[in-house]
Amino acid sequence: MSRAPTLGAIDCTACGAGLDILGGGRVTTHICPYCGTELDALDGYKALRKFSNVERPDTPFALGSHGTLHDVQWTVVGILAHRETWAGKSWEWVDHQLYSATHGYAWLTLEDGHLTFARRVRGVRSNLWIGTRWVETAETPPKVSMNGESFKYLQTSTSSVIFAEGEFTWSPSKGEQTTSVSAISDGAMLDFAQTGQEREIHRITYLDGPETLAAFGLDPEALSPRGVHAVQPYKGWSETRFLTRASLTFAAVALVLAVLLSFWPGRTVLDPVTVGFSQLPRDVSIEITDPKRRLAGIYLSSNVSNSWAYVDLELYDPNDELLFEAGRTMEYYFGTDADGSWTEGNRSASLYFLPTVPGTYTLTLSAVEQGTWGSGGRDASRVEVSARTGMASGWYLYLLAIGFALFAALFGAGRFIHNRRRWAHSDWSDD
Repeated sequence: MSRAPTLGAIDCTACGAGLDILGGGRVTTHICPYCGTELDALDGYKALRKFSNVERPDTPFALGSHGTLHDVQWTVVGILAHRETWAGKSWEWVDHQLYSATHGYAWLTLEDGHLTFARRVRGVRSNLWIGTRWVETAETPPKVSMNGESFKYLQTSTSSVIFAEGEFTWSPSKGEQTTSVSAISDGAMLDFAQTGQEREIHRITYLDGPETLAAFGLDPEALSPRGVHAVQPYKGWSETRFLTRASLTFAAVALVLAVLLSFWPGRTVLDPVTVGFSQLPRDVSIEITDPKRRLAGIYLSSNVSNSWAYVDLELYDPNDELLFEAGRTMEYYFGTDADGSWTEGNRSASLYFLPTVPGTYTLTLSAVEQGTWGSGGRDASRVEVSARTGMASGWYLYLLAIGFALFAALFGAGRFIHNRRRWAHSDWSDD
């Protein structure tokens, strides 16, 4: 039996209230919003049962509300409230059944002030399903793919109907339970719902709250979303992605240039000179004829062996003015243990300075301190000195690379935090 397709209104057979017929030819049940009686739309709207002692959920949408979503005109024809209880906590949300004369049925869901839009997925392959059994036996979160979009398991919920009014394509009953397994991608959710023996898959997307309310002629500020919804897209600056990629590119370029400059060879101004520790103190001349504000490097090495040696250094410019006093330690240790052979330390050391004028610079090597390690240690007897000039430093470019990397991290932090909050809804545990 089917109802007359031209029927536009009826009187409730239980309380006599006038009811608009909004939901199209597939409607089988009409629940009176005044008295809560369920009417059989296929049998003269005969009263079947009653939703009694139920409080209407808090929603700005009413039966008969019209609005445009995704360029389609929709009408709210039914309202369902659900409650999930677990571990002493409860969550509630409201589903609004939508009807379009051209596009059929859909759902507009209100949860924690967030709005989502869902449509049933049809014509998919038979194995596109994530059930509770798969979730319970899987070692990693289940994943499925649909139309090139990958969805990863989020959570499982079992909810009960606590309120119903309006028209529906089935007969909802108070306390009726539905088990849903949800999986999300970057911009959507697949909801695998099972009620009794019936299975349905819905694809859910996030709606802009103010825009949706305005589309239905409601106050755009009527809702106050709490937290981040699992399918809520990240809304950063429109230039965030560009700025992140640009910062990473600049950081990479600066890093490459810094490395190249760090290995800039310069030219030799002092060939290796060997100085015995017994000859100290000793002056070594370094001739720098064209400084050009480029770095010069002094390089030391010693024949330390399971020992260390510390040498005092003083550098004077061509005007015999002291540029700096410094010291360098060379140490080298080796041995074997249960893991095999090992070495530690470095027989070499270096320091850098910026020549200011051309001429002969004087390096003075003076007091030595040294010591040995272990029974096989041997005191060093000499130090070898060499120098180069015309070198480049990548120091500032390293700093620039770090700065650009920090900018990229800053721009990407918002998206990272947002995704962490989306996945906070997951009930998956690796335990």
